[in-house]
Amino acid sequence: MEGKQTKALGGYPGAACGVSLKNRRVCVVGNLLLNYFNLFRALAKALVDGRSLHLLAMSASLVVVSTTFYVLVEGWSILDAAYFSVITMSTVGYGDIAPETPGGKIFTMIFTIGGIGIFVTTISTIAAIFVSSFKVRK
Repeated sequence: MEGKQTKALGGYPGAACGVSLKNRRVCVVGNLLLNYFNLFRALAKALVDGRSLHLLAMSASLVVVSTTFYVLVEGWSILDAAYFSVITMSTVGYGDIAPETPGGKIFTMIFTIGGIGIFVTTISTIAAIFVSSFKVRK
């Protein structure tokens, strides 16, 4: 019976925390919570880093400018315009809404090229800072 319990928990950080299954489950949950805490701490560190703050500000500014443009030129609601801006920048592109005016289409082509570049740079910078905050354990 003990072998089956250990095998079921094998691979988890808390698998060797005690003899009884209950103690091991407590250790697994404790380690899981600690890992989540470390994850959020690293993410907070990445978000307050000077490099990522500038890129986040640039991304937010681009979303505000494009949202304003789509509200004024396409006549969309603020929510629809912001939704389209973020979806376009993140390269998701659901296709549920699209600009209809020639000016909107031209702006979207320019916005897509610049927006994707800024978005990818922002995400990769935050990811690099995030990953570097974890120490490799041997």
